[in-house]
Amino acid sequence: MKQRHWIDSSKGMNAPVILGIMALYGAWDSGAAWVYLALHGTYGLLWLIKSSTFPDKQWEAECSAAYGLLIWLALGLYWISPWLICSGAVAEPPAWWIGLCVSLYGLGVFLHFASDMQKHLHLQHRPGTLLSDGLWGRLRNPNYFGELLIYGGFCLLPRHPAPVIILLLIVALAWVPNMRKKDRSLSRYPEFAAYRERSWLFIPLLW
Repeated sequence: MKQRHWIDSSKGMNAPVILGIMALYGAWDSGAAWVYLALHGTYGLLWLIKSSTFPDKQWEAECSAAYGLLIWLALGLYWISPWLICSGAVAEPPAWWIGLCVSLYGLGVFLHFASDMQKHLHLQHRPGTLLSDGLWGRLRNPNYFGELLIYGGFCLLPRHPAPVIILLLIVALAWVPNMRKKDRSLSRYPEFAAYRERSWLFIPLLW
């Protein structure tokens, strides 16, 4: 199986798993639980649409069942957020906090999916050239930054450190190495040095 199959199946399970957690704890009156379901469940649906219409080639690689299960385990760690919310381990967040998380998610969805679509079209119509304009003009990984905002919305909603720690670990152990690897690959373009000087790797104004 390809990495994409494991990723897609995990993200496609977001809504059923979250609904199952809500049912397990009878959290039908929790506004935070419903908001979390709307955010993470919708993201799973959007990911499946993206994967079927403009997939990322890096996830087309074949992988072993053991590695696929590791992907499932890593992505499944994010389900600690709905568990915290539905089990009563954390208090219901205030309305302004929910609004902040929704805003992070919305901005992240735009950056993640729009930049991935731009990359997909660039590879189709301008193969063999460096993508360094549009959303990629000042940020070399706008898709990863968008995903950071998306998962930031998920992980901040319960107001508990565990989901945030999980997100930071995945960023450090998986995302950043992928970004560094991509930079090394792009260094084959003569204009990459100038692009690197005028752009941030991951987080605007910071890094």
